[in-house]
Amino acid sequence: MRTNFDFAPFRRSTVGFDRLFDLLESGTRGEIADGYPPFDIARESEDSYLITLAVAGFRPDEIEIIAQQNQLTVTGKRAEDTDEGQYLHRCITTRPFERRFQLADFVEVRSAEFQNGLLSIALQRVVPEAMKPRKIAIEGSPANDRLEGPKGDREVA
Repeated sequence: MRTNFDFAPFRRSTVGFDRLFDLLESGTRGEIADGYPPFDIARESEDSYLITLAVAGFRPDEIEIIAQQNQLTVTGKRAEDTDEGQYLHRCITTRPFERRFQLADFVEVRSAEFQNGLLSIALQRVVPEAMKPRKIAIEGSPANDRLEGPKGDREVA
């Protein structure tokens, strides 16, 4: 059974959608991360979003957040353990990670907060004034709101 989809015909007939096709093709090749750390994406309002990552075992100074163009990268690298104790069971993973999120145009990172092992990143879509829809005034003669009859001019109410 064939699982690949050829986007070449669509690439030839569209302009400016290269990034979208690259994302679709990378998803079909299985280049999606292993799911660590787990995360949630919530829509708080029409133009604001919240990404929450479960990063138990990490401190805020061991996590780096970089927003560049249309990509948000969250990287975590834990410092070496200096504890000399022996673990009988260790399940809280503290392996290094890198999680990437593709952001839509005009989405900006507003803030990041670390609390109770959860990293929350607030995002906001900020559309520049030049890109917002605007009403255009129509110039020309006003509508014909007067009727002329045989007895002279009279206005219609």
